[in-house]
Amino acid sequence: MTTTTLTPHQARARADYLNIALWTFQGWIAMFFLAAGYAKLSEPMENLIVLMQWPALVGETFVRGVGVAEMALAVMMLAPLISWRFGRPLLLTAAAGLLVLETIALGVHAFSLDLGLSLTNVFLIAITAPVLWLRRR
Repeated sequence: MTTTTLTPHQARARADYLNIALWTFQGWIAMFFLAAGYAKLSEPMENLIVLMQWPALVGETFVRGVGVAEMALAVMMLAPLISWRFGRPLLLTAAAGLLVLETIALGVHAFSLDLGLSLTNVFLIAITAPVLWLRRR
């Protein structure tokens, strides 16, 4: 098996493409959770219960709290836009927090046999995990 050494130009291009892909993922994650959090904060509980069954099982304060957490973590995903030095730890914290949230949500939606929301969480995990893993460096 032979190993191919990349030229400096090829290595830089590969790093640039990876950076663009990770920023794209971060933008998608932020948009999704800003919207989801806003819905949990602004919609009446009756609407949320129709859209997702789990709000019927918990109190309104809990649902609103999840919305606040989602919005805060979404903003933290974009913190490196302001300062990489100070924003990177916030990004890593947000990615870890969202992975926990997404995994719990996947379990809740899978348990209630909600295929659409389960698949949504599988997709979110699939784009959040690489952000956390590859932004650690």
